[in-house]
Amino acid sequence: MDFITTRERLRSIYKAPGTAAVRKELRRLDSHCRNFIGRSPFVLIGSSDGEGNADVTPKGDRPGFALTIDDATIAIPDRPGNNRLDTLENILVNPAVGLLFLIPGMNETLRVNGHARLTSDAELCERLSVDGKKPQCAIVVSVRAAYLHCAKAFLRSALWEPSTWIDRATMPTLGQMLKDQLELPEPSEKTDEWLETSYRKSMW
Repeated sequence: MDFITTRERLRSIYKAPGTAAVRKELRRLDSHCRNFIGRSPFVLIGSSDGEGNADVTPKGDRPGFALTIDDATIAIPDRPGNNRLDTLENILVNPAVGLLFLIPGMNETLRVNGHARLTSDAELCERLSVDGKKPQCAIVVSVRAAYLHCAKAFLRSALWEPSTWIDRATMPTLGQMLKDQLELPEPSEKTDEWLETSYRKSMW
């Protein structure tokens, strides 16, 4: 297989980007970006460690959970999870992050690139609390670039079209998959029960 290894060769395959595609990149959050973030219940965070190993993690909560502090700063709470801390540890050595905000039913997305820092600031964590439960820390992103992304990927995938969704019963449960991957001795139902209990008790 022949791989593309230079920018010149890559660019020779594609047309130059249109003027609007270049000009739409903003250096700060305008009213449309802030409105989008305020309505979004879900964001994907791309990061990488000091050796260039990449990671993408999902963060989701009630719409508006990502707080726009000002037109150049976003705070994202870190809710209870598996404590791997992949994204958080990456940020400590490489602050560059990419965010992709989604709104269910909307085919357009918002992309934000910037530099992130971690804080357990009491006042900020209080502002990010849910039902009196504060996050252990927050990811504070200084915006370097923000732009709205067109709908083509979502139209091609028909992501929000219920008619394209699979019957969940045709896929194994997470407990079944973990049992196979980790060669767990207990029945998969035990793992599924543990997961359900965790979901009920430690969402926030």
